[in-house]
Amino acid sequence: CCSDQVDFLLKVIKLLGVEKGKKNKTNLVFLVGNRVLKSIEQSHSTEKALTSLLKNGPGEHVEAVKRLQSSVKLLQKNNLNLLRDIAVLIARDFKSKPAPKQLFVLHRKEGDSEFMNIIANEIGTEETLLFLTVGDEKEAGLFLLAGPVEAVENLGPRVAEVLGGKGAGKRGRFQGKAAKMSRRGEVQALLQEFLSHQNPGA
Repeated sequence: CCSDQVDFLLKVIKLLGVEKGKKNKTNLVFLVGNRVLKSIEQSHSTEKALTSLLKNGPGEHVEAVKRLQSSVKLLQKNNLNLLRDIAVLIARDFKSKPAPKQLFVLHRKEGDSEFMNIIANEIGTEETLLFLTVGDEKEAGLFLLAGPVEAVENLGPRVAEVLGGKGAGKRGRFQGKAAKMSRRGEVQALLQEFLSHQNPGA
């Protein structure tokens, strides 16, 4: 009985297809014996899980995934547009205040590099020092320090160091990745101290 089963398994071959090989050769992709049974078992488990998640039959799985991918792309596009609008509104609100401040600090979990740069562009960095961060409040994220060139060149590397990150900059902007976003308060204190020394009478 066992020998018959072994003989049967050795005779089971599943051709999976062909692929281009080296030197104009074609490679034949196939499974033999127990690997055929394992592949069938794995495919069945995957099919069962997808049927439960997608709420349709195996024949409709591909179309359902395509629809989901299209929905995700549309949501990502809409989300990006909303973030851009929010960035502009945040900047305009800051600029509309009667007494412009020398320091602008903002953190937004859902933002990205473009979000921070839009705010910096809208506010203007000739007179205002901006410290912007996005990502998880306690863990890793992105940061942007923007403002007068001399101040940013002086403070940029120190900001990156406090945040446990790395960055680079030019022309009044220093941006990078931060590993310790929980230390944003320390950065803000550093910037306020720098500005108080720059303007002792302010």
